[in-house]
Amino acid sequence: MNSSDVSSRGRRAFFRTAVLAAGAATLNPTPSQGAPGDATPAPAAPVGYLCFSPDEAAFVEALVEVMCPADDLTPGGIDCGLAYFMDRQLAGPFGKGDRLYRRGPWRPGRPEDGYQLPLTPEQFFKAGIKAANQACLAAHRRQFPELTAEEADRMLQAFSTGDLKAPVFGFSEWFNDLVYPLFTQACFADPIYGGNRGKVFWSLIGYPGLPAVNGLNMVKYRGKPYPGAHPPKSIEDFS
Repeated sequence: MNSSDVSSRGRRAFFRTAVLAAGAATLNPTPSQGAPGDATPAPAAPVGYLCFSPDEAAFVEALVEVMCPADDLTPGGIDCGLAYFMDRQLAGPFGKGDRLYRRGPWRPGRPEDGYQLPLTPEQFFKAGIKAANQACLAAHRRQFPELTAEEADRMLQAFSTGDLKAPVFGFSEWFNDLVYPLFTQACFADPIYGGNRGKVFWSLIGYPGLPAVNGLNMVKYRGKPYPGAHPPKSIEDFS
């Protein structure tokens, strides 16, 4: 999760593993298709956040830069649109809990029961930011955006493993069930939703985008280079 060579290799492995889990890694790029870094996102016009306050935006921008640091293959998380994607998702129906049962009673649930909180995803996300900043102040006397990349990386690992305990907040549930899924979606969703800017992550793993819905091609090119993956096609390309 930092900019060292070891972490960069780990991040490459994460992206490939994430797509394998989604069944998309059957369409692999060939070396002749060029380095994924060739698909550097074009600079986008500055846009405002709909959900995040300035302090919350600073936290999320620091988070995506730690989880997706710039290297020779991809830009940093901010330039890839990851914070923008997360903001738009939390500002929309998902963040407002439009499809969640919200009437209680709020009893403790089992892990397989899924989301069992009275908070909307937006409220839970923001409560986590506040609790995380407090935890960082206690550990480092600085809030999360002020930490070094190494310090922030260690804090995120502590949140995800549950090693960091808070009296009234479950960091592991917050990070593993909300933050990390949003981050992964921001990386691999269609760029029309704000993340994966310039299709940089699709190019990185050789994912063709919309053509991947063709089941015949998925069978034909399973384990083989897919010629339509360079360049990948998004919703906007067919609009």
